[in-house]
Amino acid sequence: MFRPPSRARVLRIRDRLREVYGIPRMAPHGRPLDELVLTVLSQSTNDRNRDVAFLRLRERFGRAGIDYYEVLDAPVMEIEEAIRPGGISKVKSARIRQILAAIAADPRDPEDPLSLEWMRAAPVAESRAYLCALPGVGRKTAACVLLFSYGLREIPVDTHVSRVGTRLGLFRPGAPFEELHDAMLALTPPGEELEFHVNLLRHGRRTCHARTPACNECALARMCPSCGLLAQPSRQQSRHGG
Repeated sequence: MFRPPSRARVLRIRDRLREVYGIPRMAPHGRPLDELVLTVLSQSTNDRNRDVAFLRLRERFGRAGIDYYEVLDAPVMEIEEAIRPGGISKVKSARIRQILAAIAADPRDPEDPLSLEWMRAAPVAESRAYLCALPGVGRKTAACVLLFSYGLREIPVDTHVSRVGTRLGLFRPGAPFEELHDAMLALTPPGEELEFHVNLLRHGRRTCHARTPACNECALARMCPSCGLLAQPSRQQSRHGG
């Protein structure tokens, strides 16, 4: 039977991650629409292609920043052409328009219908529910918007964070993503949401890979109950076929 980790265990993992990756510093950028669009563009592609697509969108619909009213009024084909380097641009362009249209249809600021500035001071649960009601927006995307835009107490759980957290015994195996987000938020010390997210993400990308984690190189090996179960063979073993 799964038992949630103790606070002491969570802090030990946090401290070890700090030793390896440091404490990330990233001030909230205050641009929730940018964050929403970035998450759409990131689907089924890498960070580089996502960023190229975003920059092309900015070049087409603004310079210092994207004019989302222009994006909302533009033909979908024009948006599609701008974001083509990000892949599946037909689907993503339609989704971006749908999100903007939904926000404009239920404005919290009649003078600026696309503004999400109200979220800065609103209860997190209210903002989360609003975002998750937008077309194609789930809990992870909502968490990205609230954390990275306004520094609010929310934490995204992507595939890397889910994988690393499950192997470390932080999450119940097989738990759905909604439960993973709730669990991650419960175990993360207040004010350390960004740090925990970024460092678990880094560890998943650099060491705790999906199919063949490098357990023999892992700084968390001693505290990981999954250590060695899916590890890469050592170079010596590979040479001798053992």
